[in-house]
Amino acid sequence: MRYLTLGVALALAGCAATTYEVAVMPRDSGRIYTGSAGNVGGREGPISITIENKAYAGTGGGFVSMDNPNGGLAKALLQAPDGSGLRCDLRGSPGGGSGVCRDDAGREYDVQLRPVAPK
Repeated sequence: MRYLTLGVALALAGCAATTYEVAVMPRDSGRIYTGSAGNVGGREGPISITIENKAYAGTGGGFVSMDNPNGGLAKALLQAPDGSGLRCDLRGSPGGGSGVCRDDAGREYDVQLRPVAPK
């Protein structure tokens, strides 16, 4: 019975919505850009990042999976109003995450994800 309770608790933890603060730094400079990401119950969630006054927005897959409650991979596809794109490969968990994004010009950015405490 104790293992069943633990399994249910882990499953519910994977379904909780989490908001992340996103920080990205290009590999060719030390400037940090910011954004936000929402992980809606381990499913696809919204992501937005502003780089040099260009706002990218899109969605990314969830980080938590039932077979790996410690984290998982996500692919995020973001687009700016001018049609340019930002593609991100992220690894995360409820405790945070990291990854890499690449824009259409091939510029790469290191990414950090930090969960935002609920208000």
